[in-house]
Order: sequence, then C-alpha cells, then structure tokens
Amino acid sequence: MSRFFLSVLLLAVVSFSITSRRAQCADPAPQTASRIVIDAGKTSEPLSKYVYGQFIEHLGRCIYGGIWAEMLEDRKFFDPIASPQSPWKAVGLADQVTMDRDKPFVGAQTPKIALSGDGRSVGIVQGGLALRQGKQYVGRIWLSGSPNVAPVKVSLIWGDGQTQRQTISVDAIAADYTKTPLQFTAGGDTATGRLEITAAGSGSFHVGTVSLMPADNVQGMRADTLDLLKQLDAPVYRWPGGNFVSGYNWRDGIGDRDRRPPRKNPAWQGIEHNDFGLDEFMVFCRLLGTEPYIAVNSGLGDSRSAVEELDYANAPADRPGGQLRATNGHPEPYGVHWWSIGNEMFGDWQLGYMGLEKYIPKHNEFAKAMRAADPSIKLIAVGAAGPWSEGMLRGCADQTDLMSEHFYCGEIPNDLVAHVRQIPDNIRRIAAAHRQYRKQLDSLKGKDIRIAMDEWNYWYGSEPYGQIGCPYHLKDALGIAAGLHEYARQSDLVFMANYAQTVNVIGCIKTSKTAACFDTTGLVLALYRKQFGVTPVAVEAPAPLDVAAAWTADRKALTVGIVNPTMKPVDLSLEIAGAKLKGAGTRWQIAGNDPMAHDAPGKDPPVKIEESKAPDVERLFGRVAERASVTVAPCSVTLLRFEAE
Repeated sequence: MSRFFLSVLLLAVVSFSITSRRAQCADPAPQTASRIVIDAGKTSEPLSKYVYGQFIEHLGRCIYGGIWAEMLEDRKFFDPIASPQSPWKAVGLADQVTMDRDKPFVGAQTPKIALSGDGRSVGIVQGGLALRQGKQYVGRIWLSGSPNVAPVKVSLIWGDGQTQRQTISVDAIAADYTKTPLQFTAGGDTATGRLEITAAGSGSFHVGTVSLMPADNVQGMRADTLDLLKQLDAPVYRWPGGNFVSGYNWRDGIGDRDRRPPRKNPAWQGIEHNDFGLDEFMVFCRLLGTEPYIAVNSGLGDSRSAVEELDYANAPADRPGGQLRATNGHPEPYGVHWWSIGNEMFGDWQLGYMGLEKYIPKHNEFAKAMRAADPSIKLIAVGAAGPWSEGMLRGCADQTDLMSEHFYCGEIPNDLVAHVRQIPDNIRRIAAAHRQYRKQLDSLKGKDIRIAMDEWNYWYGSEPYGQIGCPYHLKDALGIAAGLHEYARQSDLVFMANYAQTVNVIGCIKTSKTAACFDTTGLVLALYRKQFGVTPVAVEAPAPLDVAAAWTADRKALTVGIVNPTMKPVDLSLEIAGAKLKGAGTRWQIAGNDPMAHDAPGKDPPVKIEESKAPDVERLFGRVAERASVTVAPCSVTLLRFEAE
C-alpha cells in the first residue's frame, strides 16, 4: 500500500446505474414511491466468497497493538534504555543502566544493570500500561547475572502507594539466562500502569527480554479483537504486506519468539518485533477458520528464498523446509494455497523497485520455481490497471492465476453522493480495463485470469489509532456497501477482494489498549458477509441509489441491498419478478443523521446495525410478480431478506 493511490486514484464523477446517471447534488429532493425493478430470474455468475477477504500488514497498530496481545513496547530492547525512542526508563542512577553489545541475548544489545551494593534499587521500568482491576496478566522474563544480585523483583504497578503493586521475586540468578514465568492480578484500574524490574544487591544482571499479556489471550491473540474477527468471518487473509514484504526476511519470524531478532520496520515507522511470523499467522488463520494467503518478497528477496518459504509452509516433514517447520513445533504441512509474488512492484516507493521490462522475467522466475516446488498452489501477480497490468498479462499470463489490483479513495467533502460513488467507480474502472485486455491480448486466449482486488478502501483524515489509523465515518460505510454491490455486478471477473486493512490501520476494527469495536465499515462487511446473497440478479434502480440483489446459495431467500447516499428518506416500491416470495422478510439498517458519525472502542456506538421486520410482499394484480413498499432512511445502508417458496 502507498499514498500514491490517494493522489492518482480519485476519479471524476461518472455514471452509476444501469439505466440512468446519478444525481450530482448531495441532497436531492425526496423521491416518493421510486421504483426498483428486480428480475430474480435473470442471474449472473455467483459472487465469490473471496470478495469478503481481508489484508493484514506489519504496519502501525494492525498486528502489534491490534491483533497480537503483547502489552510491552520494545520488549527485546531494540533501542537503548532511556533513549528518546525507547519506552523503557532507568530506575535509580541512570548511568548504572547500560547496553551490552558483546553478547546480547537477542538482537544487537541487551540492558545491563550494575548495582551499587548499598541497598538502593536499580533497574528499568516501562509505563503507560492499561490495567483493569481483577484482571490477570501473564508473561515471562529472561535474566542472567551474578548470584549476589538476587533477588530481582518484577513488579506490576497500578498506583503510587506501596500496596498498589504486585511483586514477583526471582531468587536464583545464574550466569546463563534463565526464563521465569510471570503472573499478576491488577488491584486497580489505570491507564498509567508500570512494569518495573529492579534489584538492590551487588554485582550486575542482564534482562534478556520480557513479555506481558492479558491472561485471556488466545495463543497470543487479543481475545476481544479475535471475537470481532470471528464475526467478520473473512474467508481469506492476505499477509504480511504490503510494502512491508519487500524488505521482510520470513526467517526472522520463525523459531523461539524470544530469540527472534527485533528489526527496524523496513517500510514503515517503528520496530518489527518478529513475534508474529508465519507460524503465528497460521495459528491466526486456524483460530478464525479462514484461508491463508501469503505474499513473498520479490523486492529485495529472491526466488530461492520464496521457494524455501513455500517449503516451510507446505513441504512434508521429510524435506528440509518441512523438517524445520516440524522442529519449530508444527509437524503437519500447512497447505497454503494462495501465494502472491510481491507487492506494488510498479512503484518507486517499493523496496527493490524495477521497471516492467525487468520485473516480468523476475515474476516468471519466481513462479516457475515455486510451481516446481508445489504445483498445487495458485499464484497472484502484481498488477496496476494500465500499462503495468497490460504488460504483466502479455508477459506473465502462463505464470499467473489471478492479477492483483489496488485502489484507495480519499474524501470528497460536502458531496455525499460523490464520496460514496468513488468506491464502486474504481472497481468498475479496473474491471473495464481487464475486460478490454481480454479482447485485445492474444496471451489471454483460453485463459481466465481474474482480479484479486488485494487492497481497497478509503484512506484519509486524522490518525488517532496510530500510523494510518484513521476513523471511518458513516459515509464511508455507505461507500463500502456500494463497493460490495459493484463486486456483485462484476462477479464474472472479480474473484477476490481483500479489504485493507483489518485492524486499526485504515481498519474496519479499531482497538484501544483495553477495548475493541467494529468501525462503521466493519459493520457493513460483517452484515453483508453473513446476510447478503450469492447469486446476483438483474436490478434497475433510480439514481442516486445504489441497489444490488442476490439469491442465497440455496435459493431459499432473495436479498436486496440499498444504499441511500442522500440526507433525505426515500420511499421505494420494490417490484420483484421471477420469484415467489412469502410473508414479511427481515430488514437490517445502518443509518444516521450525521455522515461523519463513527464508532470508537469503549464508547457507546452512535452507528450500529438495527434489525427489524421487513414489509410484507404482495402479489401484483394480474402479474406474476411481487411488490413491497419500503422507506430507506437518510444516509443509510439497508439490507432486506425475503424468504422464497
């Protein structure tokens, strides 16, 4: 992902509906008894479940601070203690805390604490921890030092009084590093809790690394975030990038987590702790019942490394990669099906960037080597609608299963219709380009290379949730719903779409240190994934509404999605042919009077999904058709479900 998309992918207002051009104003006159015509007998190719995919990257608070439950920053001491970048501070005399670079426990340096022998406590402390009264926290610490250092005291602190802390004493310190488990129960609520590591003996000791998580973590994942991810029910997750992947060495993220080296994030701000690597990603996917999709490094990486990563994931335990995976505690192959070769290699912001004429043979080299190692995999190529995608399809069609495309939209202030329309317009623009390639390119004859919209979203505004952690407003939810409608209209060409990104970083889920919630776009994604149908049907609708309809997979219900991007209610008459419906249906609504309303973790949500009874359907006199009257609220997404006979 890159800010490139903000400047070049904002489109002019173009036509929307099948039958008429959208209105240009954000607040048109109310439409009374506007007619929506649905022909449920005219169906399109089923909508792929993969259009509800997600994308997570090692960026900002997407994984660390969002998905992963670790509470401590820089737990492996990438930055020197008390440096401006470090979250750790010295306790006692600052000059008695130094960084030992001769034999570090992990990475390039390890803190060494020298004691004065006069009974004064010396050590290190990290603050800013959010603690909840009665909640349990677990962790571990690696310590080494001289025997007369003991005891080393590890304290979780929730206040300034001596009784407002819990202390664990490590009474035996040896020259070799030893791991000690930690378990605490917070005695009070605070946003400024501390973890303190001190001793008052003599000699010196080293802190190799330390970890602290809520005890309710699920194999290292935040329980609250995991619960929302399960509700989102995405069928596939793309990982680990994004720009990040072009400088990522996957080997840094395997083995003992405490021994994995911390690195400077190669593409973004901050530290890559390497606590969440390939094995953790697979645990994540299995906890969610979703499919993994792994991007390999074709920026600074080479095809040999990509094949070795593939072998680590998929090879049996009697091959070197599989043997290494088994050594790390995972004997069974993961069976990863989806693999992409690189990310945004068309852009000069990408590590390892090269021109198209050089990248085509590089992609083909990767693809041939990876397919030789595992012929069962599916490969996604780097695309960008225009000369790059056209060139890749000319030169790499034999080594490509899907073509990746990305787009992001900014804000169009004071024009709700135009702001919402950006998302479906971009999807349609990219699909139109690929339809043209299919007509023009001989390399595509006999092939069905569809689109993987690997990154798509809005991206604008303030960043209260960390780097690129912008909130999403009600008006953005309308755009995402309209985007899902467009995927239904392009169901014969768009096979996969991975919303970017899932948590905090332009995410549909937002977290604080102690709470998590769906943002407005997450409400739409979760609702449509669960309730919207699979087989699209023909729809005619008046501008500026965005309407799509689809049968459920079993054809037992017809669903209708309606986006009203105006600030006035609209009365609608739904005329439905080709279906025999029965009784009243179900209605879900996401609406509000403020397009800028958004939800935040730990607060009562102003934007929510409201469920109610849908209007009864009735047989039209003298015609084999059904009709229902419905009023859709201002600035709203409405989803209707009618059971069929």
